[in-house]
Amino acid sequence: MKGSNMKKRILAVLIATALAVSVTGCAGNATSSSDSTSASSVAESSDTSTQTSSDASSEDESKEESSQEESKDLEANYTKYTLDGDLTQHMIDMSRLNEGNKVRLANVIKKLKNGEEVTVGFIGGSITQGTSAGNDLCYAKLTADWLQKTYSNAKINYVNAGIGATGSYIGVHRVANDLLSKKPDLVFVEFSVNDTTENTERNKKSYDGLLRTIWKSSTNPAIITIATTQEDGTSFQDQHAEIVKHYDLPMISYRNTILDTIKHGDIVWKDISDDNIHPNVPGHKIVSQLLQAYISDVDKDVDNISGSESDFTTPATDAPIENGSLIQPSSATDVTATGAFGNYEQQFGGFDGFWLFKGTSDADISATSLTFKVNAKSIGILYDKYTKAGCTADVYIDDELVTTLNADFTGGWGNYVECAELKSFDSAGEHTVKIVPKGLEGKASKFGVSALAIA
Repeated sequence: MKGSNMKKRILAVLIATALAVSVTGCAGNATSSSDSTSASSVAESSDTSTQTSSDASSEDESKEESSQEESKDLEANYTKYTLDGDLTQHMIDMSRLNEGNKVRLANVIKKLKNGEEVTVGFIGGSITQGTSAGNDLCYAKLTADWLQKTYSNAKINYVNAGIGATGSYIGVHRVANDLLSKKPDLVFVEFSVNDTTENTERNKKSYDGLLRTIWKSSTNPAIITIATTQEDGTSFQDQHAEIVKHYDLPMISYRNTILDTIKHGDIVWKDISDDNIHPNVPGHKIVSQLLQAYISDVDKDVDNISGSESDFTTPATDAPIENGSLIQPSSATDVTATGAFGNYEQQFGGFDGFWLFKGTSDADISATSLTFKVNAKSIGILYDKYTKAGCTADVYIDDELVTTLNADFTGGWGNYVECAELKSFDSAGEHTVKIVPKGLEGKASKFGVSALAIA
């Protein structure tokens, strides 16, 4: 009940603020429109406007006083958090960016209570992978372990499909193979740090397509989305939230909780992260505890949850990328590598195998290229970035130059796999993609391709 009251107070503050802005704007429009009416209409409009303005002002003052009281009450009931203690109710309330439709999650909980086998999957970037916490203490493993302990008669299958330095564009193209092939019942999605505003529209339609691909997969999995953050608050949370709320899915915001807890002086950033992005062991623990709290609350009300599931009939974006796949060396069938392009089986950036151009200072690379023949509506590429010797490459689709990619990452934090959306069409069709490295004049150089991304 305390948590419910807290959420009502927060909601009241937000509603009051919205009403204040809305009322002020409408009053201004009414005054402006009266200028074009007749003299009698002007007088009548002026009287009405004065009365409306007075009523609005009175209501505004009342709402403002109420919101101030609610804010004071909220702060008065704030409980201090310590790293070695449990989450406070305030932290839990702050994390509930969207409670969401709980029907599918309730079905999963019922399976757990019945002692059935349940597969729990996680997909995201380096935070999900476990950077700064390790495989056993990352939020994903902690959450899976908690589920097993809490529902001890059930069997939990744990799938961690996190890959560092990847966002939802790569995610939507690998989710089928890396996660959905394992038949998950519950999927957690975390990409709010790696999706950036440098590619806002691409990332929004990728995230939209990722959620749609997961939701419509054969096992009808429940989805819980997670929002994380950088130290300065940078996050794609707001853009993801638009899509999440469109489908009324749950979103748990570690970002909101941790920044608010820091603002109150309970902790500092270094307590929960060893750099400016990745949660450390205590940070991962908090992420997991927030997820545990949400699932526990759904469990308490599970017998009362029924009705329609989230509605995915209408996409949240104009052209979501759905049902993507990756053409990688191990699965490629219609790929031709010529000249100095070779096929390598080693892992790079979390991906198995890659095509690599290796040029020497005096090599003739005029006949070097990597060519794919694909059937696709959307085409992208996963190429490799290097802190040393990375060169550029021209990319042609159907003999048209569409872009030049640069593999150089000199001075960066390390080698990784980057992605680029190359071209989209109105419908799927046969296309030829050709990658031509340009090398570095008088120097050794390289350009790697980890996969072609198609949908």
